Amino acid sequence: MRDERLKYLAANIKAERIRKNLKQDELAYLAKVSPRTISQIEQIKQTPSAFIVYDIANALGIPLDDLYKAVPKNKEQLQ
Repeated sequence: MRDERLKYLAANIKAERIRKNLKQDELAYLAKVSPRTISQIEQIKQTPSAFIVYDIANALGIPLDDLYKAVPKNKEQLQ
């Protein structure tokens, strides 16, 4: 089972993308990744590398920390 913390990260990415009124392919272009990568991340089917999360934050014009808001610090906090 994938790490439950990915749900929070994926939800934050999607929420910020929608807030910026961007489609997945537009965010992908700005972050220099494939549209499939953005889709897979938002659907929790792919765990993004730290570099991809950094690129997504930059593409969205937000601090990296914003994508990790409300993400539990460790697995124990999920329970």
